[in-house]
Amino acid sequence: MPQEIEKKFLVTGNYKPHATHTIRIIQGYLVSVPERTVRIRIAGNKGFITIKGQPGMSGLSRYEWEKEIPLKEANELLELCEPGVIDKTRHLVPEPGGLTFEVDEFYGDNQGLIVAEIELPSEDTPFEKPSWLGEEVTGDLRYFNSMLIKNPFKNW
Repeated sequence: MPQEIEKKFLVTGNYKPHATHTIRIIQGYLVSVPERTVRIRIAGNKGFITIKGQPGMSGLSRYEWEKEIPLKEANELLELCEPGVIDKTRHLVPEPGGLTFEVDEFYGDNQGLIVAEIELPSEDTPFEKPSWLGEEVTGDLRYFNSMLIKNPFKNW
């Protein structure tokens, strides 16, 4: 079963000089309940459908299945999603150990929120924490994109 293992952090410093790639992302949710989410995403000029399971006890690991779909179909499916969308720019920032931080800068109702995620091969994989990383928020449901649609950052 495919697993996503990631840690999530708030961003408090300037990461942009270290970014090697940037992409605009729009996404919505066909289903967003605690047990599972079904996400539709447009990243640049590509469409994706993703199914994620409920996080485990550590908050680090959960089931994830993702497939690329035609852009036209992704746009059509976005019309069927629950109210609200996530609009963000993703900046890829390499970590010296060979991993990559995905830094998401949010817009709209989540303007001002900047979160960094790092996907790990295992829950105990070490990685270097850059100086621009702030508080770890792994497992804090408020920072899940599916929750940011329901309770946006502007309301906190």
